[in-house]
Amino acid sequence: MNPPLQVSVSHLFQVPQLRPAVAGLIHHAFWTEVPGASVDTMAARLQQASHPDRVPLCLVALHGGEVAGVVNLVDNDDDVHVEWTPWLAGMVVREDWRGRGVGSALVRELLVHARRLGCERIYLGTDGPGFYTRLGAVVQEQPNPDFWFMRFDLSA
Repeated sequence: MNPPLQVSVSHLFQVPQLRPAVAGLIHHAFWTEVPGASVDTMAARLQQASHPDRVPLCLVALHGGEVAGVVNLVDNDDDVHVEWTPWLAGMVVREDWRGRGVGSALVRELLVHARRLGCERIYLGTDGPGFYTRLGAVVQEQPNPDFWFMRFDLSA
């Protein structure tokens, strides 16, 4: 296991010069095989996360001025379950910085912001439920053997 990594978590709009790096990180993790998707279109989407008091939010973990990871809170991230809102989405930690608590720090900070915004529940989709279970998420639904919809219940 790698040693813990000291990071700070900021809203992306506070460090707009890092938007291209964040967009690239998300795009390469989730969108490379989506027709028409690009780093530029992701950067444009991330520009919508422009205020701490509304969704969408984009939080970045920073270390020495570099992006270590990112997580987003968006209105919806699923075409079927449109009634589930909001969603934790686009959570990525740079591969060379994984295993150091960056992802956990990002998710915990996102949940703080979601509670502050009055969210009772946060949904997410994942192929790795163990990470989120350790942080308190529960399974909402398992539509296939390799994918889970999960949720964080925040009202308790």
